[in-house]
Amino acid sequence: MGKKDAVRPRIVCCAIPILRSSGKVLLITSRKRSDHWILPKGGYETADVSLEAAACREALEEAGVRGPITCFVTTIKGVTATYHVYELDVTALESTWLEQSERAREWVDYAEAVRRLAWKPELVQALTLSSLAPRR
Repeated sequence: MGKKDAVRPRIVCCAIPILRSSGKVLLITSRKRSDHWILPKGGYETADVSLEAAACREALEEAGVRGPITCFVTTIKGVTATYHVYELDVTALESTWLEQSERAREWVDYAEAVRRLAWKPELVQALTLSSLAPRR
């Protein structure tokens, strides 16, 4: 499917990679803006059996992490994309992965993740709805 035939808004699947033992989240750098941090996310592909599977695939390709999806977080509808966000409990951190030469990755606590993601409001919104967010 060419860009002019692409589904709009684009369906984007996003993983929030969590290390439960430390309560940290794994962020990665954006390929387009290497000084900006994001969560692993990308377009749903026809080969994906589910939105959850797409989120897992993106987490492995972009961040080199494996683990089960433990819960659905939210769906955020934007003008150009609809984000489907899931928590992924990290069980394995690969030493080599598909996009390792294009991205940095770093474990950070919740507050630092919110600070680094501030430039991308939909990712902050998803994180604030996750189980890592402080309860009010």
